[in-house]
Amino acid sequence: MVKLLGTGDSPGTPMLNCHCPTCEDARKRGWERKRFSVLVKNGDKSILIDTSPDLRKQLLENKVERVDAVIWTHPHFDHFSGFGEFYRVQGNLEVYTTPSIHESIGRFMQFLSYRKREVEEFQSFRISGIEFTLFPVNHPPVDAVGVKIEWNNFKVVVTGDTNAGIDERSLLEIEKPDLLIANAIAPSGKFKKHMNAKEAMILGERLGAKKIVLSHLGHFYPPHRSAIKIFPVGEDYQEFYFGEGKLDEFLGD
Repeated sequence: MVKLLGTGDSPGTPMLNCHCPTCEDARKRGWERKRFSVLVKNGDKSILIDTSPDLRKQLLENKVERVDAVIWTHPHFDHFSGFGEFYRVQGNLEVYTTPSIHESIGRFMQFLSYRKREVEEFQSFRISGIEFTLFPVNHPPVDAVGVKIEWNNFKVVVTGDTNAGIDERSLLEIEKPDLLIANAIAPSGKFKKHMNAKEAMILGERLGAKKIVLSHLGHFYPPHRSAIKIFPVGEDYQEFYFGEGKLDEFLGD
Protein backbone atom coordinates (compact mmCIF):
# COMPACT_ATOMS: atom_id res chain seq x y z
CA MET A 1 0.00 0.00 0.00
CA VAL A 2 1.12 3.55 -0.80
CA LYS A 3 -0.53 6.44 1.06
CA LEU A 4 -0.12 10.17 0.46
CA LEU A 5 0.34 11.55 3.97
CA GLY A 6 0.71 15.11 2.75
CA THR A 7 0.13 16.65 -0.67
CA GLY A 8 1.03 20.28 0.03
CA ASP A 9 4.02 22.45 -0.76
CA SER A 10 6.30 24.02 1.87
CA PRO A 11 3.73 26.36 3.51
CA GLY A 12 0.81 23.94 3.13
CA THR A 13 -2.82 24.89 2.52
CA PRO A 14 -4.34 26.89 4.11
CA MET A 15 -1.25 29.04 4.23
CA LEU A 16 -0.60 31.22 7.28
CA ASN A 17 -1.61 34.85 6.76
CA CYS A 18 -3.06 34.15 3.31
CA HIS A 19 -6.67 34.93 2.50
CA CYS A 20 -6.80 33.88 -1.13
CA PRO A 21 -9.98 32.05 -2.25
CA THR A 22 -8.33 28.61 -1.89
CA CYS A 23 -6.97 29.21 1.62
CA GLU A 24 -10.29 30.73 2.73
CA ASP A 25 -12.19 27.78 1.28
CA ALA A 26 -9.90 25.38 3.16
CA ARG A 27 -10.60 27.20 6.43
CA LYS A 28 -14.33 27.39 5.83
CA ARG A 29 -14.79 23.77 4.72
CA GLY A 30 -12.15 22.22 6.99
CA TRP A 31 -9.84 20.66 4.42
CA GLU A 32 -6.07 21.06 4.17
CA ARG A 33 -2.95 19.99 2.36
CA LYS A 34 -0.31 18.95 4.86
CA ARG A 35 3.35 19.02 3.91
CA PHE A 36 4.74 16.28 1.67
CA SER A 37 5.34 12.74 2.90
CA VAL A 38 4.51 9.30 1.51
CA LEU A 39 3.88 6.12 3.51
CA VAL A 40 4.77 2.76 1.96
CA LYS A 41 3.50 -0.35 3.77
CA ASN A 42 4.18 -4.04 3.22
CA GLY A 43 2.36 -6.14 5.79
CA ASP A 44 3.13 -4.62 9.18
CA LYS A 45 6.23 -2.76 7.95
CA SER A 46 6.08 1.02 7.41
CA ILE A 47 8.53 3.07 5.36
CA LEU A 48 8.39 6.85 4.98
CA ILE A 49 9.53 8.78 1.95
CA ASP A 50 10.39 12.16 3.48
CA THR A 51 9.50 13.31 6.98
CA SER A 52 7.07 16.22 6.77
CA PRO A 53 6.87 19.01 9.39
CA ASP A 54 3.32 17.70 9.92
CA LEU A 55 4.56 14.17 10.65
CA ARG A 56 3.24 13.86 14.21
CA LYS A 57 -0.32 14.59 13.09
CA GLN A 58 0.03 12.40 10.02
CA LEU A 59 1.22 9.36 12.01
CA LEU A 60 -1.37 9.81 14.76
CA GLU A 61 -4.27 10.18 12.35
CA ASN A 62 -3.16 7.13 10.38
CA LYS A 63 -2.46 5.03 13.49
CA VAL A 64 1.16 4.41 12.54
CA GLU A 65 2.86 3.46 15.82
CA ARG A 66 6.24 2.43 14.46
CA VAL A 67 8.27 3.38 11.41
CA ASP A 68 10.77 0.83 10.11
CA ALA A 69 12.78 3.06 7.77
CA VAL A 70 12.96 6.52 6.25
CA ILE A 71 14.12 7.69 2.82
CA TRP A 72 15.02 11.36 2.33
CA THR A 73 14.80 12.98 -1.10
CA HIS A 74 16.55 16.29 -0.41
CA PRO A 75 17.61 18.72 2.32
CA HIS A 76 14.70 21.20 2.35
CA PHE A 77 12.93 21.67 5.68
CA ASP A 78 9.48 20.65 4.40
CA HIS A 79 10.88 17.23 3.47
CA PHE A 80 13.03 16.34 6.48
CA SER A 81 12.29 18.52 9.54
CA GLY A 82 9.50 16.29 10.87
CA PHE A 83 12.15 13.67 11.64
CA GLY A 84 12.58 15.52 14.92
CA GLU A 85 9.19 14.11 16.00
CA PHE A 86 10.97 10.81 16.67
CA TYR A 87 12.83 12.43 19.58
CA ARG A 88 12.05 10.40 22.74
CA VAL A 89 9.56 8.34 20.71
CA GLN A 90 11.61 6.02 18.51
CA GLY A 91 15.37 5.91 18.22
CA ASN A 92 17.98 4.37 15.96
CA LEU A 93 15.84 4.52 12.83
CA GLU A 94 17.42 3.44 9.56
CA VAL A 95 17.55 6.38 7.16
CA TYR A 96 18.45 5.93 3.50
CA THR A 97 19.67 8.59 1.11
CA THR A 98 22.76 9.65 -0.83
CA PRO A 99 25.96 10.65 0.99
CA SER A 100 25.59 14.33 0.05
CA ILE A 101 21.98 14.54 1.26
CA HIS A 102 22.93 12.78 4.51
CA GLU A 103 25.70 15.33 5.02
CA SER A 104 23.35 18.30 4.47
CA ILE A 105 20.52 17.06 6.68
CA GLY A 106 22.86 15.63 9.32
CA ARG A 107 23.89 19.14 10.37
CA PHE A 108 20.34 19.75 11.61
CA MET A 109 19.75 16.33 13.19
CA GLN A 110 22.73 16.01 15.54
CA PHE A 111 20.41 15.74 18.57
CA LEU A 112 18.94 12.46 17.27
CA SER A 113 20.45 9.00 17.09
CA TYR A 114 19.73 7.28 13.78
CA ARG A 115 21.48 4.83 11.50
CA LYS A 116 22.69 6.40 8.29
CA ARG A 117 22.39 4.13 5.27
CA GLU A 118 24.27 5.72 2.39
CA VAL A 119 23.14 4.60 -1.05
CA GLU A 120 24.27 5.79 -4.45
CA GLU A 121 21.98 6.97 -7.22
CA PHE A 122 20.73 4.09 -9.41
CA GLN A 123 21.85 1.57 -6.76
CA SER A 124 18.83 -0.51 -5.72
CA PHE A 125 18.31 -1.56 -2.10
CA ARG A 126 15.66 -3.55 -0.26
CA ILE A 127 13.60 -2.68 2.80
CA SER A 128 10.98 -5.09 4.13
CA GLY A 129 10.75 -6.99 0.84
CA ILE A 130 10.37 -3.86 -1.30
CA GLU A 131 13.03 -2.71 -3.76
CA PHE A 132 13.88 0.99 -3.89
CA THR A 133 16.09 2.95 -6.27
CA LEU A 134 17.06 6.62 -5.96
CA PHE A 135 17.48 8.59 -9.18
CA PRO A 136 18.75 12.17 -9.59
CA VAL A 137 16.29 14.95 -10.40
CA ASN A 138 16.69 18.69 -10.96
CA HIS A 139 15.86 20.87 -7.94
CA PRO A 140 18.46 23.66 -7.87
CA PRO A 141 20.51 24.56 -5.97
CA VAL A 142 20.47 21.37 -3.83
CA ASP A 143 21.11 17.72 -4.61
CA ALA A 144 17.78 15.93 -4.89
CA VAL A 145 16.50 12.48 -5.82
CA GLY A 146 13.28 10.78 -6.72
CA VAL A 147 12.34 7.29 -5.57
CA LYS A 148 11.41 4.23 -7.63
CA ILE A 149 9.50 1.56 -5.68
CA GLU A 150 9.16 -1.98 -7.02
CA TRP A 151 7.16 -4.82 -5.50
CA ASN A 152 5.58 -7.91 -7.01
CA ASN A 153 5.89 -6.59 -10.61
CA PHE A 154 4.38 -3.23 -9.68
CA LYS A 155 6.31 0.01 -10.08
CA VAL A 156 5.62 3.30 -8.31
CA VAL A 157 7.65 6.43 -9.00
CA VAL A 158 7.84 9.45 -6.69
CA THR A 159 9.52 12.30 -8.55
CA GLY A 160 10.42 14.21 -5.41
CA ASP A 161 10.85 17.94 -5.94
CA THR A 162 12.09 18.66 -9.45
CA ASN A 163 11.62 20.86 -12.46
CA ALA A 164 11.02 19.34 -15.89
CA GLY A 165 14.73 19.02 -16.61
CA ILE A 166 15.19 15.42 -15.48
CA ASP A 167 18.11 13.79 -17.28
CA GLU A 168 17.74 10.96 -19.75
CA ARG A 169 19.24 8.24 -17.57
CA SER A 170 16.72 8.97 -14.83
CA LEU A 171 13.86 8.95 -17.34
CA LEU A 172 14.95 5.53 -18.61
CA GLU A 173 15.11 4.27 -15.01
CA ILE A 174 11.53 5.23 -14.23
CA GLU A 175 9.66 4.54 -17.47
CA LYS A 176 6.33 2.68 -17.49
CA PRO A 177 5.30 3.08 -13.83
CA ASP A 178 1.96 1.79 -12.64
CA LEU A 179 1.67 4.94 -10.54
CA LEU A 180 3.52 8.24 -10.92
CA ILE A 181 3.39 10.63 -7.96
CA ALA A 182 4.60 13.86 -9.55
CA ASN A 183 5.33 17.22 -7.97
CA ALA A 184 3.27 20.00 -9.58
CA ILE A 185 3.32 23.13 -7.48
CA ALA A 186 0.85 25.12 -9.58
CA PRO A 187 -1.54 24.68 -12.51
CA SER A 188 0.66 26.80 -14.79
CA GLY A 189 3.62 29.18 -14.77
CA LYS A 190 7.36 28.73 -14.91
CA PHE A 191 9.23 27.67 -11.79
CA LYS A 192 12.96 27.22 -11.29
CA LYS A 193 12.63 24.30 -8.85
CA HIS A 194 9.29 22.65 -9.65
CA MET A 195 7.03 21.41 -12.40
CA ASN A 196 3.62 22.85 -13.07
CA ALA A 197 0.63 20.60 -13.73
CA LYS A 198 1.04 20.64 -17.51
CA GLU A 199 4.73 19.70 -17.28
CA ALA A 200 3.95 16.90 -14.82
CA MET A 201 1.26 15.49 -17.13
CA ILE A 202 3.65 15.63 -20.09
CA LEU A 203 6.22 13.74 -18.01
CA GLY A 204 3.64 11.10 -17.15
CA GLU A 205 2.72 10.66 -20.81
CA ARG A 206 6.38 10.44 -21.84
CA LEU A 207 7.04 7.77 -19.23
CA GLY A 208 3.93 5.81 -20.16
CA ALA A 209 2.52 6.01 -16.63
CA LYS A 210 -0.67 4.01 -16.14
CA LYS A 211 -1.88 6.44 -13.46
CA ILE A 212 -0.69 9.93 -12.52
CA VAL A 213 -1.40 11.74 -9.27
CA LEU A 214 -0.14 15.28 -8.68
CA SER A 215 1.31 16.24 -5.32
CA HIS A 216 3.40 18.96 -3.61
CA LEU A 217 0.53 21.30 -4.52
CA GLY A 218 0.46 25.00 -3.67
CA HIS A 219 -2.51 27.22 -2.89
CA PHE A 220 -2.28 28.40 -6.51
CA TYR A 221 -4.79 25.68 -7.44
CA PRO A 222 -8.51 26.32 -7.00
CA PRO A 223 -10.16 24.63 -3.99
CA HIS A 224 -9.80 20.87 -4.07
CA ARG A 225 -13.40 20.09 -5.09
CA SER A 226 -12.86 22.26 -8.19
CA ALA A 227 -9.23 21.35 -8.90
CA ILE A 228 -9.98 17.61 -8.98
CA LYS A 229 -12.34 18.20 -11.92
CA ILE A 230 -9.46 19.64 -13.96
CA PHE A 231 -6.30 17.90 -12.73
CA PRO A 232 -5.54 14.51 -11.12
CA VAL A 233 -4.57 16.25 -7.89
CA GLY A 234 -3.81 14.07 -4.90
CA GLU A 235 -5.58 14.27 -1.57
CA ASP A 236 -4.16 13.83 1.92
CA TYR A 237 -4.52 10.19 3.04
CA GLN A 238 -5.34 8.93 -0.45
CA GLU A 239 -4.36 5.25 -0.67
CA PHE A 240 -3.25 2.97 -3.48
CA TYR A 241 -3.28 -0.82 -3.11
CA PHE A 242 -1.45 -3.28 -5.34
CA GLY A 243 -2.48 -6.88 -5.81
CA GLU A 244 -3.99 -9.44 -8.15
CA GLY A 245 -2.43 -7.70 -11.12
CA LYS A 246 -4.18 -4.36 -10.60
CA LEU A 247 -4.00 -1.10 -8.69
CA ASP A 248 -6.95 -0.18 -6.44
CA GLU A 249 -7.42 3.36 -5.24
CA PHE A 250 -9.05 4.61 -2.06
CA LEU A 251 -9.53 8.19 -0.88
CA GLY A 252 -9.04 9.34 2.68
CA ASP A 253 -11.84 10.81 4.71
